[in-house]
Amino acid sequence: MNVTTLIPDGTGLVDWPTLSTVKKSVVTVGGFDGMHRGHLAVVKRTVALAQSHRAYSVVVMFDPRPALVHGYAATHHGEDPAPGTRDPDALTSVHQRLRIMHELGVDHVLVVHYTLAFAAKSFRFFLGQLVGKLGMRTLVLGSDAAMGANRTGDIAAIRNLSEATGVFELSVVEDLGPGYVRVPAVITPRVPDRAGEPQDPTAQMTKAELRAWSKEHQGRKTRVWSSSYVRYLLSQGRIHDANEVLGSRHAIEGLVVHGEGLGRTLGFPTANLGDDIDGYIPVDGVYAGWLVDLGERNHDASGSEATSTPTQANGETVGFSSATSPSDEIRMAAHSPWRWPAAISIGTKPTYDDGNGANQRVIEPYAITKDWLELYGHTVRVEFSGFISPQIAFPDSEALKRAMGGWSDKTLALVAGNEAKDEAKDESAR
Repeated sequence: MNVTTLIPDGTGLVDWPTLSTVKKSVVTVGGFDGMHRGHLAVVKRTVALAQSHRAYSVVVMFDPRPALVHGYAATHHGEDPAPGTRDPDALTSVHQRLRIMHELGVDHVLVVHYTLAFAAKSFRFFLGQLVGKLGMRTLVLGSDAAMGANRTGDIAAIRNLSEATGVFELSVVEDLGPGYVRVPAVITPRVPDRAGEPQDPTAQMTKAELRAWSKEHQGRKTRVWSSSYVRYLLSQGRIHDANEVLGSRHAIEGLVVHGEGLGRTLGFPTANLGDDIDGYIPVDGVYAGWLVDLGERNHDASGSEATSTPTQANGETVGFSSATSPSDEIRMAAHSPWRWPAAISIGTKPTYDDGNGANQRVIEPYAITKDWLELYGHTVRVEFSGFISPQIAFPDSEALKRAMGGWSDKTLALVAGNEAKDEAKDESAR
């Protein structure tokens, strides 16, 4: 898979590459944050149509997320986000999304640096560029997609343009999944108040109670298969439900740094993650999941490991790569020697609270293995399988040590159960 990073110039124009002078393209467009089941359906349709037409499959992916850019502009006098602005609401990094697209067999991914000037172009102009520059013969979109200035390019408008011009076809994927849910207008992380996987608080409500809940939380109608719903679920610790929408385990990735060494003194050495985390961090608590050692690596815009925020805007192509490290697939494989079950703690270490506010939120996965792991300086992937417990302040280190032993046992039981379910699904799919 080839990846090209494109930076619009100051007027929003993009210097689109010429992929071929004779071969057409099947194109899809979006942010694809999370790469949930809806995104997967759209990308799979794109790849399948491209193969049937002997065309290139092309994904035009926006980075940063349009929601971040427009939200930042609303509070910063209409300006674009400054280079390096962190997006805490992003479910996945660009590299994580590229990795999945590579697995799906996409030929080309064009990562467009999303700017306000670029967003101000009409959808007609944008689609004309894709036809003229990329040779787009078919556009694949989800059923409620919208694009262009003020999002006026909805499915009806794009279909009218397709039929009127006859220069490209529109293929619409019904990517709504099970339908719709109500999600609070403002997503506020809420730590579950008891052990075990949290349940949907609205599941047993009557219609009247649901209306009251929706009014209290300013609930808005949201697709089940959507990044917004996944974000909400993770903010409530509902890992099982989030993973069901994603079609895989939610994961974050980051660099292992030196911590305080408390885990080692307790006999549970943890891999402390630094501040620069790729992916949405679930609400505080103890989780069951997996730790994967992705090895030592460099993250830069020109290499194959990641795409950083561009610092220039001249309309040029600034990166071209193969998108993913071959070792990632090997290390992330189900029975890889670089993968271990892990109890994952997210929070502020309440047992050791010094009372002066110095404790910071930390992410500490403990790999359940007899081997001694030396992961400092390595990038690791932390996958979440389920919620075990809220964080608790224990009276002493011995009580915490006993609790960590219990969390480890629950982790092994939970991931083993999930693996059995996954294998059963794979068998039935065959």
